[in-house]
Order: sequence, then structure tokens, then C-alpha cells
Amino acid sequence: MNIAAVLLAAGASKRFGQDNKLLSDLGGKPLLRRVAEAIVCSGAEIIVVTGCDRLLIEKALEGLPLRFAHNLNWESGMGSSIAVGIMALGQQTQGAFVVPGDLPFLTSAVLKELMALFMKSRGALITYPATSSGEQRNPVLWPRRFFSSLESLSGSPGAKHLLQNCEDAQKQAHVFDESAYIDIDVPTDLEAARLRLNVATL
Repeated sequence: MNIAAVLLAAGASKRFGQDNKLLSDLGGKPLLRRVAEAIVCSGAEIIVVTGCDRLLIEKALEGLPLRFAHNLNWESGMGSSIAVGIMALGQQTQGAFVVPGDLPFLTSAVLKELMALFMKSRGALITYPATSSGEQRNPVLWPRRFFSSLESLSGSPGAKHLLQNCEDAQKQAHVFDESAYIDIDVPTDLEAARLRLNVATL
């Protein structure tokens, strides 16, 4: 089953400050590259959606087996970037992850677990990781039958409302390593991630 990943890297990281958080160093490489490498190791095809700092984002991912899709309307919000990424997928793609670019501890093992569940449903169910209390986390793996809805997204909310309207077509994966859910919004999040990474490598 052909599964792809739309890696969102178009935003300006306004909550983070003047710098683009996706280009921040974490463990000797840009945060975004860490996420992209996890996807590469999972075997999924990657479409990276660019917007703000397009050239710097492309340089940060140099040498990785992926394609870029530029969102000319990136300032309108995440919804438009998801739409651009989904539209760039090939006809053979049967499922697509939507992956925020700021998940520093996302692993190929988590992605493979989600793909296995997805394939168990024969590509019919929206599949995503959940906390021990059942709260939805990212990334979300969407079946092809929802691609047209994803392509019509716009604005800042992303696909959350679409997910909420499809409760009868979902499958949760309870991932025990909840560090996979950690995202980076503000500089203190990055410092905490650096500390966690340093502790893990001791």
C-alpha cells in the first residue's frame, strides 16, 4: 500500500519569535530535518510544503529523498498548506500522513505502527496516535477517500474540524512513548527538548 507524508514547513513560527523554529538546531541538525529523517526511515514518500523561508527550508533538507510543494498562500494558515501537499500526491497514493514540522521526537517506529493499523483497516480508517486518556495527537494518517475534503481546506484551523466530523471512521493507536507527541511552540519548548535529547544520549 502506497503511503505518503505531507510535512508542513510553511509557517512563520510567530509564537516562537523572530527565528523560524523549524530551522533551530536540535542535536546538531535543524528540527525539521529530524522530523523528515524519521519519515524517510518509515518508508513513506515525503512532500514538504514550503512557504516562509522557502530557500532555507529547502537547504535544511538537502540530500534527503523528498519533494517540495510551495504554498504561495502560506500566510492564510495551515489549511491551505495541507491542501497544497495533498494536491501534490500521486494517483497511486492510498493514504497520507499530515505531519507538523515541529515534532522533534517523532520516530519511524511510531509512523510504522500507524501504517500497520491503517493497512489492517485496508486503508479505510483515519488513523492517529492517542494519549492514554484517548486524546488525539499528530500525525494523522488520512485515507484517500478524504483527499478531496483535505484539498478544499483553507485558513488556520487545519483539518481538526474535518477529523471531528468523521468520528465513525477513525482508529486510534495508543503510543506508550508520549514524547512522540511533543511539539515546539515557544523557545522554552525548544530548550526543554534539548535537555530531553541530551539526557537521552547520556
